[in-house]
Amino acid sequence: MDHSQSQNLSHQAGEAMGQAKEKASNMMDSASNAAQSAKESCQEAGQQMQAKAQDAVDSAKSSAEANK
Repeated sequence: MDHSQSQNLSHQAGEAMGQAKEKASNMMDSASNAAQSAKESCQEAGQQMQAKAQDAVDSAKSSAEANK
């Protein structure tokens, strides 16, 4: 193998490594986005549950006061 073939193989290996790193980075970004989305969904569900619980408490208080 001469010098130019060696350089060409080295260049191809470098390109493949760069592409692999970029794919890994994209996968990490996707995973991070999915995690963030799940976190936001959980927070939203928690807020809805909290609001419903507060409504139930308020309703119970109103009923109790009406029965006094």
